[in-house]
Amino acid sequence: MPVESPPPSNLTLRIVSSLVMAPVAIAAAYFGGWVFALFWAIAALAILWEWTALVSGPNNRTAFLVGAVALAVATLILQRGRPAAAILIVVCGAVAAAIFVQSDKRLWTGGGVVYAGAMLMAPVVLRADSDFGFLAMVFLFLIVWATDVFGYFAGRMIGGPKLAPAISPKKTWSGAIAGTLGAATVGVVVAIQAGLGGVAGLGGIVLVVLVLSIVSQGGDLLESAIKRRFDAKDAGHLIPGHGGVMDRLDGFWAAAVAAALIGYARGGLEASGRGLMVW
Repeated sequence: MPVESPPPSNLTLRIVSSLVMAPVAIAAAYFGGWVFALFWAIAALAILWEWTALVSGPNNRTAFLVGAVALAVATLILQRGRPAAAILIVVCGAVAAAIFVQSDKRLWTGGGVVYAGAMLMAPVVLRADSDFGFLAMVFLFLIVWATDVFGYFAGRMIGGPKLAPAISPKKTWSGAIAGTLGAATVGVVVAIQAGLGGVAGLGGIVLVVLVLSIVSQGGDLLESAIKRRFDAKDAGHLIPGHGGVMDRLDGFWAAAVAAALIGYARGGLEASGRGLMVW
């Protein structure tokens, strides 16, 4: 009888999945425009699907459809350069979706529409900057990925005290610190290569990286807390080695929202990428 080969390890699946997804995400960011908006609209819909199934049960398709329509309309409005109107549509969609679930699940269901809407809008707002949008997205990708990679391997090799054992038993302080320091190193390299050097400029970049890395890890813990609240190991099973789309984008979601807020506050809609990158 033929001997069955052992199943691939979780780490191998994570690496292969990342090697497939990373170039697609970067390519979408490079093209920008409708390609980029549709890429994140699809991601937001996948997140909403997983969230709705997680908190409201698999039979609440109406709530998902209502939220999905709101996300689709918000995408169209975002591409017309009206983020405030897009936010209003998402909020209205959250309220409408909550109507179609049991009363004790309404807040969670509406929150899922807002969560997915933030995943849609934050990257699109950053990429809207024609001069610095692509650089800002690559910078954001690399910061989140560096935080994950350095944190993952440092946590496994060094171990030590747990970061938040009641929420995520495997995460350690050593991994969190290594992830942040690794991300800071990557951020400085990107800034120098992009010609954004200078003492003041690099100081601002390091501060931004520290914020984004810490927020990214906070987003990871938030998603872990939500899964624990609903007694789920994974949010879904779409991505081999990663679970669901929510599992893969939890840290990026938080970092993207923070980056968009920083960029928008310093540069406005037309120059949010510059607001994030130039100090």
